[in-house]
Amino acid sequence: MNSDQPTYPGGFPAILTQMEGRRAPLVYGPGEALPPLDVDFAPLKSARVDGRAPEMRGSRSSYARKFRDLSEEFDSLPELLCLHGLLIANLRRRGQPDHCAALFQRLWAEEADYLLARLDARWLVSAVTTFGDHGQTETQRRVGQSLTVLFGMMKLYETERLYSGAKPDQPFALKKKSSRTLPMQMDAYAIVGGGLDVNLLGRLWQEAQDDAVIAPLAHHLLDQLIHDPGGIFRRLRIMRARREKQLADDGIRKQKAQNDTAPVDAPVDHARVKTSPRSIRWGTVTLTNEPLARIARFAAHHLELGAARVTIYLDAPDALAEETFSRHPDVEVITCDDAWWARQKKPRMKAHQLRQVWVATQCYNLSDLDWLAHVDVDEFLLPDGPLPDLLAAVPADQAALLVPPAELLAGSQPEAFKLTPRMAGQDKSALTHLYPTFGSHLRGGFVSHLEGKLITRTGIPGLRLGLHTLTHEGAPVQNRLRSEQILLGHAHAPDWDTFRRHLDFRMTRGSYRKAEADRFKLRDVLAFLVETEGEPGLRAFFDEVCAASPTLVKELRARGMLVERPLNLDQAVARHFGPLPGARP
Repeated sequence: MNSDQPTYPGGFPAILTQMEGRRAPLVYGPGEALPPLDVDFAPLKSARVDGRAPEMRGSRSSYARKFRDLSEEFDSLPELLCLHGLLIANLRRRGQPDHCAALFQRLWAEEADYLLARLDARWLVSAVTTFGDHGQTETQRRVGQSLTVLFGMMKLYETERLYSGAKPDQPFALKKKSSRTLPMQMDAYAIVGGGLDVNLLGRLWQEAQDDAVIAPLAHHLLDQLIHDPGGIFRRLRIMRARREKQLADDGIRKQKAQNDTAPVDAPVDHARVKTSPRSIRWGTVTLTNEPLARIARFAAHHLELGAARVTIYLDAPDALAEETFSRHPDVEVITCDDAWWARQKKPRMKAHQLRQVWVATQCYNLSDLDWLAHVDVDEFLLPDGPLPDLLAAVPADQAALLVPPAELLAGSQPEAFKLTPRMAGQDKSALTHLYPTFGSHLRGGFVSHLEGKLITRTGIPGLRLGLHTLTHEGAPVQNRLRSEQILLGHAHAPDWDTFRRHLDFRMTRGSYRKAEADRFKLRDVLAFLVETEGEPGLRAFFDEVCAASPTLVKELRARGMLVERPLNLDQAVARHFGPLPGARP
């Protein structure tokens, strides 16, 4: 089938025609009718169905054919069960008798326990589907339709699974997960830590309990579902248990390996150490695919601080950016296109984090500077004084300076950055006061990293720059000093549009992703909001945690957790690059 063609020839017009063709109303012959709305159910419990359906002998009406089919199915069983089947058969079609839906409602309102004890799961699913189409309340219709979709999709994928040869209770082996994406650009369910299953089942259970008529049926079906030894929910729970054991075993092995690789002191060449601020040359290295204006603000800020070189690796070709920055003598621009990667004799890594650390390490090895900061374009060094003075004061045996982060409050003018409680000498209980809804789920109250970034002495062979780390010949470097006079101003979510635009990438491949074994974290909070509340939920999160609301600013200032540092970025851009033709905001 051509990929441009719909799965169903003729598209939805053909689908609807086929669907409606199965909904022609049952035709009743002379004298044929459903029992009246006030029928006494008690005699129908004791009377038994005659599978030969003598009542319909000789009739050729469609109602009579359905009556005969159901009589055969319910042969020797209570007539009330057959009546239930007849009501569903009518309600699945157009033009049923006027009292049909009301009689179905009455039957479930009065005889739910009787029906649940005697009908099999197939008929109970049919009943809940009927509530979806003919429920008297919004809850009945919503729960009925939701369960109809759930059980319908289960029937489809469990039928397909039959052809795999695997048994219903046989989970798939935990081999390496396929790199192929799910349909409709959906994120894969996290076997460990994923909440889609419990959110789906839990919400259905809660919604059903709001209606006394559908609640017994819906709860019975959901309870049967979670007790069934087969099916996707049980298989996923088995896979989760196995994966958790794997991760625990891997954690033990990883910890042992880490213990075997003890931290080391990177060998600083004391002959290269400069103690005179006037002679110190420092710079930055960054891999980015951000718009021109954003890169320009980053570069101009660090040029204002006195950077001898700002090195920009463009992760994708951008002729305008290359032309603009190449005109500045202290900005180095490198376009990482296919030809560039071919010259490196290194295949382009799929993960952008791997590309970041690789190009940063290459820049470090080739650098003639004294210090090199590996930072992103949304990160701004905020020193208390001239940076060369602060770098000159770093002890000669220290290979790097760790710069702790401060997170920009969105919309703050002039710019204001928040600190973690720990950085301000506050107890972490402050988070629940500052961010009442989400504070208990945020590390330090940040949505971005807490690790900070490194400014590293150059000229140390065997050194590898990471995103937040430094290794020497594979071992973690321990001779690094945490700065008390430089902050890393992180404009991670400077406005709602930026936060929302980057969200999907950050949750799947960026800074919000997490290992499956991790406890409930930021990604889980955001995923839950997406699933349950959508855009309004995400916006409420942003407004509480990221935005510079007057209340939050006041509270942060009172706790010593606010750093106010005007950046004047647009003026800096004008001084260093002039107007930016064709720049996107």
